[in-house]
Amino acid sequence: MGTHWRYLDTPPALPGLFMQAALRRKVHGTHLPDQGLRCWVSVDPDKVKAFANVCGFIPGSLLPPTYPHVLAFALQMKLLTDKDFPFPLLGLVHLQNRISIRRPLGSVIKAQVSVRLADLKPHAKGATFSLITQIDDALGLLWEEESTMLCRGVQIAGEPDGTYEPAPLPMSELATWYAPSDIGRQYAKVSGDYNPIHLSASSAKLFGFPTAIAHGMWIKSRALAALDDHLPASNVDISVTFQKPVRLPGEVTLSASTAGSHGQLRLEGKEGIVHMVGSWQPAGE
Repeated sequence: MGTHWRYLDTPPALPGLFMQAALRRKVHGTHLPDQGLRCWVSVDPDKVKAFANVCGFIPGSLLPPTYPHVLAFALQMKLLTDKDFPFPLLGLVHLQNRISIRRPLGSVIKAQVSVRLADLKPHAKGATFSLITQIDDALGLLWEEESTMLCRGVQIAGEPDGTYEPAPLPMSELATWYAPSDIGRQYAKVSGDYNPIHLSASSAKLFGFPTAIAHGMWIKSRALAALDDHLPASNVDISVTFQKPVRLPGEVTLSASTAGSHGQLRLEGKEGIVHMVGSWQPAGE
């Protein structure tokens, strides 16, 4: 079944969406809606610069490779708090994220954002689905993202997919950085993502975490900033799997294979705790 698109004149306001997310705490179905959302958004250079500063990117003529996620965040929230979406937004776990940069992210002033849901599948801990985002400019598809989300405790028919791990490449340590206790609040200010598990120890404890944890997309962004010279600027897919969360404050070390069209990365904390693994390759390969 194809996606039925709903077009919005302006991006939705986030405060009301966070209120809806806070009020919905139960699963009320096991089918994804076939409605997607589309809206034109403008790119604010000051907001891009603020995002780059928080995530470690050097400001330049190109958008940071993860910034389109921020452009789409309000539409993603709107889709995931809609009455037809069956799962509570708070409590979803971001397992994996893939972005595909089709063309250089330069001179982007206005773009059309499209978000939809797909691929509901059984998982050992519940069910997963894909949140798919596309960014188009006047020339067509510019950037695409697939976020794999887990809803714990949901039971659907079928067997979970097996896991595939590529053969590891030799890696060397590239960078070590410290994630301060307020990085969740810093990232929320530039992204709009005010999930309470990232903001403070007290708010994170309400959801079962002993302390605040870093945003997954901040972790990915910070790693890509450190890998700027390693990666192609376009025609590249960058995939990561989030493993153990980064508790705040904390120190992490990024390792990666050599620069090139293909490669792998790993982010570790103290005592070898693996927080994130990933890879990059030509788009669509």
